[in-house]
Amino acid sequence: MYATPDTGAEVITAVLHGGALGCANRLRAEGLWLIGCDERVHVSMPPTGRRRPHDGCECVSHWTATTTDGGTAPLVDALVQLLQCRGTEDFFVALESAMRKRRLSRSGVQRLRARVQAQHRHLVDFARWDADSGLESLLRLRFRRSGLDLAPQVRIPGVGRVDFVLVGLVVVEVDGVPGHADSLISRHKDLVRDAVASAHGLETLRFDYALVVHDWPLVEAAILAAVARARRRRARRVVG
Repeated sequence: MYATPDTGAEVITAVLHGGALGCANRLRAEGLWLIGCDERVHVSMPPTGRRRPHDGCECVSHWTATTTDGGTAPLVDALVQLLQCRGTEDFFVALESAMRKRRLSRSGVQRLRARVQAQHRHLVDFARWDADSGLESLLRLRFRRSGLDLAPQVRIPGVGRVDFVLVGLVVVEVDGVPGHADSLISRHKDLVRDAVASAHGLETLRFDYALVVHDWPLVEAAILAAVARARRRRARRVVG
């Protein structure tokens, strides 16, 4: 095996294993948004290949490869592997990140759609090119399952663009930027935005990465309660 001085350690491990860097490792190397972290090296293996023993091997093999490019799997292969390995939410978040960063072309998206199983193609069809963050992708997917009326990336006069508006009356903002909540200037701006939204009759809920990813039942309960309150207020105004 020959490697240049800038070849990543994970790529070297994947090649030693007999394949190319794949799945989440390949997507992370591309700078895409991923949920969680797996310290193992995921290897994209050719259909006619074989695993090679090497020191300290804890690799995960994925036998869904087509071709390799300099020790890394094609992006479409890596996304297919992620869907099979981690499931629909991880796949959808990474897919929208790849589309947002233009790592995938429209033809690449169509190749991906043809590669995934029929029951998962709705995820590719639902994906957008303008998703602003992985947390927003995750929330959009979960809101869709809940059947809530959701509008993403809405501009409100005096407030600016908000992440989501639910049933026309509840604003949901998600913050995945470390340290943002500790910034006094940012905090003040958020409070002003929330006050203006309230003047428009909109309740605002804010969630961070830890809440969305690790405490979803609490987030969902808070959202559903806010939606219920908004609907009651709207009903009272109609009756009155």
